[in-house]
Amino acid sequence: MTRSTTEPDAVRAWQEWRDGRLTTVAAPYGPLALVGTHWLADHPDGRVAGLPGRWTVAADGAAVVLRAAPEDGLTVDGAPAAGTVRLDQDGGPAAARVAHGARRLVVLAREGLWAVRDFDPDAPARRAFAGIDVHPYDARWVRPGLFRPYAERRTVQVPNADGQERGFVLGGELAFLLDGDEHALKVAVEPDGSLWAVLADATSGTDSYRFRFLRTPAPAADGTVPVDLNRTQLPPCAFADHFICPFPAPGNTLPFALRAGERNALVR
Repeated sequence: MTRSTTEPDAVRAWQEWRDGRLTTVAAPYGPLALVGTHWLADHPDGRVAGLPGRWTVAADGAAVVLRAAPEDGLTVDGAPAAGTVRLDQDGGPAAARVAHGARRLVVLAREGLWAVRDFDPDAPARRAFAGIDVHPYDARWVRPGLFRPYAERRTVQVPNADGQERGFVLGGELAFLLDGDEHALKVAVEPDGSLWAVLADATSGTDSYRFRFLRTPAPAADGTVPVDLNRTQLPPCAFADHFICPFPAPGNTLPFALRAGERNALVR
């Protein structure tokens, strides 16, 4: 097939991806709705400003214990909360067991620490959202890639958007050629085999957000995988300040201006 017949299909697929991103970001419980991430270690008495009830870590450290009274107005699994409930980590807002009106309170665990995230569909950031500034599609940024797995996964310490350093597990490197030069990004391997890179480039912090994410399908058996830099996307912390997105691993700053993909969130 010639480029003239395949590129329109690629542009349509990219536009569908872009439309899907806008729908996801602007959803009632999407990243714009996050109004707080409350680490329970900072609240030893279990009282968190703005959250009804008492939230503590279970004695075994493996869950969160919520103590609620009827007047707190909380629900658990859709029923009014009264008494003590043990809560495991939620899979996200859609799976959250605890709600307060339209808000969903999501239990989160990171490296042995527990937190509660507060998602509010009426969040100011969601009301002010005006879209995502994105570069036009350009076939130049679609490259054949090669995944080179490590013999064993490696954990590196990287800064996070909240100012803390946390471990980031790397599964290998994703290499691709651009203008005759090879570039390699350190990547995490997701449970479904897909790859995730956190990257920066020569535009980061000026013409685009300070870092971005790139996700690819799972590599084929021979390690080959398409790399579409047009789908470079903003991290959740570009939409709300309460996410703990990891910064790029050492070596993941590309030495060129990546004028592709999402640049910045737009506000009214």
